[in-house]
Amino acid sequence: MKLTLYFREYCSLCHAMLAELAPWKARYGFELDVIDVDADPALEARFNELVPVLMEGETEICHYHLDAQRLAAHLGEIS
Repeated sequence: MKLTLYFREYCSLCHAMLAELAPWKARYGFELDVIDVDADPALEARFNELVPVLMEGETEICHYHLDAQRLAAHLGEIS
């Protein structure tokens, strides 16, 4: 499984979510792509103030803060 974290380098919420995902990644073994939305005008327009956004494909799992319940439910549904 591959999850994507849409991210901004200067965003403290983004760094917090990335850190909080580390134990989840270790436990469940998913791949995590971290994409800086500021590097792509289309992504910047799409996500702008929503970052951080955690997604699998086109399915949003959560944004702003890691929602542990939603992530656990998502991982359980996919596994």
